Amino acid sequence: MKREGKSDVTRPYKLAHQTLCIRAINLEKKSLIGYVELLIHPLRHDLKRVKINSKQCRIYHVSINDQHEAKFLYNDPTLEICQGDAKQRNLDYFQHCHFSAMSAVDPDNGNGEITVRLPPEMYMHIAELRPFRVCIEFSLENPKGGLHFVIPDIQGPVHEKAPHAFTGGLNNCSRLWFPCLDTYSEPCTWKIEVTVDNELTAVTCGDLIEVISTTDKKRKTFHYFLSVPTSAPNIGMAVGPFEIYVDPNMHEVTHFCLPHLSEILKYTTNYIHKAFEFYEELLSSRYPYSCYKHVFVDEAYDESTSYATLSILSTNLLHSNRIIDQTITTRNILAEAIAKQFFGTFIAMQTWSDAWLPLGISGYLGGLFIKKTFGNNEYRFRISNHLKDVQEYENRVGGIVLDPTKRDSNHHFSIKSPHTVSPRYMEAFRSKSLLVIRMLEQRIGEQLLIQVFNKLVALASTGASQKVGANAWGNLLLSTSSFLKIISTVTGKDISPFLDLWVSQSGCARFFGNFVFNRKRNVVELELKQDLGAKGSIKYVGPLTVTIQELDGSFNHNFKIEENKTKFDITCHSKCRRNKKKKIPLMTGEEVDMDLSAMDADSPVLWLRVDPDMSLLSHVTWEQPDYMWQYQLRYERDIVAQREAIRALENYPTAGTRRALTDILEDDHCFYRIRMEAAYCLAKVANSMVGVWAGPPAMMTIFRKMFGSHSCPAIIRQNNFSNLQHYFLLKTIPNAMAMLRNIHTICPPEVFKFIMELFKYNDNSRNKFSDNYYRAALVDAVAKTVTPAITLMTTPGQGPTADNLSLETKQILEEITRYLNLEKLLPCYRHTVTVSCLSAIRTLQKFGHLPSEVEFFKSYARHGVFRDIRLAAIDAIVDFIKTESRPEDMYWILSLVETDPDLYIRHYALQQLVLNPPFRRLEASALHTEGLVERLWKMMNCTFSYDSRLRCDVVDVYFTLYGRTRPSCLPIPDNMVVLNLKDKRNRMNPAFVPDEMEEMFDDEDEELMEEENSQMDTETDVDVTNIGGEDSSLKRKSPPASDTSVVMSLGSVPETCPEGIFNEDSTSQSKKLKLKMPSEPPVETQVSEPPVVSGTQEVTVPKTPITPSSATSAYAAEFLKFVGVKQEPPAPESQMSITMDTSSRLSEGSSSPTNTPRPSESGAPLSFAGLLPSSASATDLSSATDSKAHKAKKKKKKNKHKHKHKHKHDRPDKDPLERIREGSQNSSENSPSLQHSTLSSPEFEI
Repeated sequence: MKREGKSDVTRPYKLAHQTLCIRAINLEKKSLIGYVELLIHPLRHDLKRVKINSKQCRIYHVSINDQHEAKFLYNDPTLEICQGDAKQRNLDYFQHCHFSAMSAVDPDNGNGEITVRLPPEMYMHIAELRPFRVCIEFSLENPKGGLHFVIPDIQGPVHEKAPHAFTGGLNNCSRLWFPCLDTYSEPCTWKIEVTVDNELTAVTCGDLIEVISTTDKKRKTFHYFLSVPTSAPNIGMAVGPFEIYVDPNMHEVTHFCLPHLSEILKYTTNYIHKAFEFYEELLSSRYPYSCYKHVFVDEAYDESTSYATLSILSTNLLHSNRIIDQTITTRNILAEAIAKQFFGTFIAMQTWSDAWLPLGISGYLGGLFIKKTFGNNEYRFRISNHLKDVQEYENRVGGIVLDPTKRDSNHHFSIKSPHTVSPRYMEAFRSKSLLVIRMLEQRIGEQLLIQVFNKLVALASTGASQKVGANAWGNLLLSTSSFLKIISTVTGKDISPFLDLWVSQSGCARFFGNFVFNRKRNVVELELKQDLGAKGSIKYVGPLTVTIQELDGSFNHNFKIEENKTKFDITCHSKCRRNKKKKIPLMTGEEVDMDLSAMDADSPVLWLRVDPDMSLLSHVTWEQPDYMWQYQLRYERDIVAQREAIRALENYPTAGTRRALTDILEDDHCFYRIRMEAAYCLAKVANSMVGVWAGPPAMMTIFRKMFGSHSCPAIIRQNNFSNLQHYFLLKTIPNAMAMLRNIHTICPPEVFKFIMELFKYNDNSRNKFSDNYYRAALVDAVAKTVTPAITLMTTPGQGPTADNLSLETKQILEEITRYLNLEKLLPCYRHTVTVSCLSAIRTLQKFGHLPSEVEFFKSYARHGVFRDIRLAAIDAIVDFIKTESRPEDMYWILSLVETDPDLYIRHYALQQLVLNPPFRRLEASALHTEGLVERLWKMMNCTFSYDSRLRCDVVDVYFTLYGRTRPSCLPIPDNMVVLNLKDKRNRMNPAFVPDEMEEMFDDEDEELMEEENSQMDTETDVDVTNIGGEDSSLKRKSPPASDTSVVMSLGSVPETCPEGIFNEDSTSQSKKLKLKMPSEPPVETQVSEPPVVSGTQEVTVPKTPITPSSATSAYAAEFLKFVGVKQEPPAPESQMSITMDTSSRLSEGSSSPTNTPRPSESGAPLSFAGLLPSSASATDLSSATDSKAHKAKKKKKKNKHKHKHKHKHDRPDKDPLERIREGSQNSSENSPSLQHSTLSSPEFEI
């Protein structure tokens, strides 16, 4: 566990067993209560402190061996990364503070949020190195991460509403829902007990031992035991009214799904036993656990999250036997989830620097299952996609270092912690890990690599059966060094140079090459250059394979690359002949007839390839004549070579290229994905040849030949998707033809008419498969025919209306509105047609055929609508923000990111802002304001302290908009430089516990400790029954002048930044505010405000709860109150909310897990005229309003600087309304949360 630049921190104790008991869970109130018990073996005689990870949990009581009460200290610098009054807004400063804060609570560094001081009565016990138990009683209320509650807002019994809860998050997020040692390097055995209501089922890790009902018969307790040592991050849980299905082919496997989904669950999982058989046979080892559970949930954190014996998956992966497209995706995800049970949960990484091994090995094993199930072409196609993704990321964004212990990267984030890396970086990280394992297979051979994996599993199985004292549990942890040793043992080869090049360094090898045939010497003179100046490039020294296809066969040549520019002479095996048709032997041993009339008469070379097996992380730019690319496309059997040829032929718009692409498109023996790419390439070639193109539009004859009826080829036959190759071409060819343009750069009329006829003659009545993806592809195709509108505006400000639309646009709108209305009556699987319609409407808006109206998409982006529809609406809104640059829309999307219940929706919205930013660094924009900078900074500084993925997403958005330096729209503070020069250190980031607090724990005399505490400036007397900042019993002395982190003794865990705890106004009595708001709120311009309910509403700040006399009684009282409270149905919300019914979200045709929206604004039948205004009237924002708001803001800022020397705790009580506006500066319990239904923030009157 060594870290670069850090001392070797060894944990002075060993965790042997942990008990997790959830005594009650309330789904309606999103809370649970329970305790954990850790069995610890001390390794030192003088052990006095135990550090444990826990976030957002309310700690009631800590005891040792159930006899001695222990005091504890809580310190979490991650709640607010940049603390104090720092005005720095650059990412380098934030990156430094972020990594320091994460290191301060990293258990691999011996740290944790909670420090438990062992009582003196335990000193003799510990001196004898005898084990002891640490019991922590805790509760969790309304968690913001780690544990997600799904409470559908519909009426009906609990079983019909299907509320459920499940865990989810990034690595090391178990601390968010129960106290633990949240590290992979500390495995132990587990006993888990979960008590739930009778109608609910609790699913967690391990074997289900028994289910016991309580005495009142209202609840039942599920007892699980996990005998295989497992680390805390691999512990997960799901609770809900699940339907249970035991796999008939493998009784150890159990599947769980929400009500009314069991039928499609059975079809989706009917092949799981084949995946288990494949992995067990491949690894020559049994599945390491005695059971396995699939749980399909709604609003999943990710499509698949793996825990020990448990995988939590998205309900959207379920499908019926009528669905084609989703089948391929779902089987890949489920197969890789099983592979992660071997490498990921059973054999876990030791530290973050070893994460690439389980990720890469599980991805590699999943790829082998894809090769067996879907064929070698599909496997190589996916490998080439991974390679392309890694190349593009390293070239555009930056390098990917798999093992960051030896070096850091130049990214705007630290790569040495899983909580600081960008989500986009993690996607590329997974791809590179898989590719490196596959490259290792190329080096040592597939059989030897499988033997290495078998050795790892065998050692881990042996170690798991040993007791904790045998020190054999280390075999369950996989590190780079141990992996290197096992490879050396099994194969006798040293792969250290390989790891140093591809694991410890970043970058891809980038080659540029060409060749010339020397007829006199009968050799090919090959020249290769490495581009070392490109971003993300690396100097490669090592072997390289070049394959030459000659007239007499295909030959491989291996070369040693040593210099940046290398020349080779390759002797040809064939003699040049006068070109006649002859049989040419290929690499596969097949002999084919070739027409050699196009090739050079003096050369026997047909084509040449560099690194054909993708054994390097390389990008090759290769130059050869167009006829060679055409031969390679026609006759090479490797689909990677065919993809290379298709990409190269885009630059050769000739008649030969047209014929080659057409032949591939018509060849039924060619891989269907290659034929799909050939269709798109043919469209590009046809557009380049528009002046000389002869005959009907490209691909129209091919399409009618393949799919037209026999009597009338212009009319398509009834749908029959039994031939899957033809099914995918049926979707692809219309989309490729829609990209065709004539000499006037508009879609040819015959192509538009052809696509509209496909709508008209689509008949799926006799097809056993669903045509929802095909209909969605037709909508996408008709949207691609749209070109920018050319209209004459007679009236200033007048936009397009229903009267001045072109005939083609009217026809497109009629089809879109017809499909949207049909979707509301008969929704298809995953609402794919609605998704395509929303995208098409945005395309029409962008090209000027429809008025740019964003409210239409906001109605589809609300919570309660099916997730895929929301994602499409968010795409349109983000694109609208980029083109229109309206601040209120930008703040609307940020409010959705801050408040939406679906965490994946938040993540996706931020990802879209990165991929399609409203502006970039140094670009002029109306959104480039100080208010946006401060809001983004606040979000990544403290708002998303409980979700590392969202926090890093906001960092990516900030970097995309402003770069690493301070945004230019911000004024430079006068005292920034002085502070830095004076302190010469980072005094604004208290990432570690203050020294005086550590001294408090070192003192063995309790009386002396109390005297020292009374002299400390940061002394606090915190009510242990309260978690947030609303406790009125806080007593403190004035804090010191230096900026140090607020530390609590014998306290509870705060939910927000430490500053939010110590507010003098927390001692005030309950206050009532009347907020009067106009019915039509003004539009936000610069300062973002939290939206509230329109009308008059009373907001009551709750009184401080009465403090029980002791912590134990507080826990007991809270527990009795928790389990005895009667669950009341939630109050109905406004009719604007769009909700779903689990039982009704399946369409009759496809039996798919979709949501049926309640009648709402977007639920009424649409007409295309309704998308257009009868008379366009644009409301312009007056510049006077902006100026007035700016002056008011400057005045307020001036007054703020006037009192900047006044201590923050000596300031008078803030206005309650102002605290509400401050967002996450204070606790969510201090600030009353307001339900909102308006889109922008109204003005307030008290």
